[in-house]
Amino acid sequence: MAGTKTNAGNFFEDFRYGQIIPHATPRTVTDGDVALYTALYGSRFAVQSADTFAKAIGYPRAPLDDLLTFHVVFGKTTPDISLNAIANLGYAACRFLKPVYPGDTLSSVSEVIGLKENSNGETGTVYVRSTGRNQDGLIVLEYCRWVMVRKRDKASPPPEAVVPKLPDRVEPKDLALAIPPLDVSKYDFALAGSPHRWGDYEAGEKIDHVDGMTLEEAEHQTATRLYQNTAKVHFNQHTESKGRFGKRIVYGGVVISLVRALSYNGLGNAFHLAAINGGRHVAPTFAGDTIYAWSEVLEKAEIPGRQDVGALRVRLVGVKNQDCSSLPLKTPGGDYAEGVVLDLDTWLVLPR
Repeated sequence: MAGTKTNAGNFFEDFRYGQIIPHATPRTVTDGDVALYTALYGSRFAVQSADTFAKAIGYPRAPLDDLLTFHVVFGKTTPDISLNAIANLGYAACRFLKPVYPGDTLSSVSEVIGLKENSNGETGTVYVRSTGRNQDGLIVLEYCRWVMVRKRDKASPPPEAVVPKLPDRVEPKDLALAIPPLDVSKYDFALAGSPHRWGDYEAGEKIDHVDGMTLEEAEHQTATRLYQNTAKVHFNQHTESKGRFGKRIVYGGVVISLVRALSYNGLGNAFHLAAINGGRHVAPTFAGDTIYAWSEVLEKAEIPGRQDVGALRVRLVGVKNQDCSSLPLKTPGGDYAEGVVLDLDTWLVLPR
């Protein structure tokens, strides 16, 4: 008899507007996860790298890199949301609400906030709001994303289309909730590797982060497994060889982490990723591609009640297989330029 106990994942017609989906499996993050994350991306922000540095300014110890928290929470959602996905399309309203430390246990739950069948009748877009909590039930992260998912049966009737209206940006008053009050007088800018504070940046400033990293096959799969992300498009060459690209696609979060790590060279004191206002994976990335990055400061904001830190709204742009000396983004016709793979609108927090 054929078994029916395995999980084939949800297809588009399995989702319902308003559906609440608790995700397996709780994950206790460890110092080993932190070390492996550093090995994969080379992030160098001092607050997340050294207990001594973090304690000096007001943390109990070095917190996790914000994107490690994001990926662990995100990874829980993939068996239920995007196991049968074609592509993760974008993010909005992502807020980091509590610091996470080694030893904390993270779990995730999602709510379906929108559904829309695509015109080809073979796929649909699913909108979800996902929430990550720690072992005390406190929300550490929440975000919205939308993903293109295959239909099981092309003939199945489409649901009533619901497309959520998502905010263009997280408000400054909702930033830095994951940062304790800091003693900036103890912030060692020499050890941080950059002299530039919040006040040294201006809206409109553009920064070529110069360095590039070539992404290896084993690295992107190791990273994705670290987050227990099971989306087929990242792992199964047998099936993906028959797909539209003929090979495995790199998990978009790997590209985000690479771009964020590269941004240290120019934004070395932007130690906290406070929010993701929105973002797009513009084009797929594959093993063997080399990722470069550049940034544009879109906005400066004071954070109400905080004299220790300020926020920069920064567009992080990832580009593959060409350097960013020309700051590539859009063509004169408004399309994304060749090589652009990531366009991410973020709030970053720096000492004042």
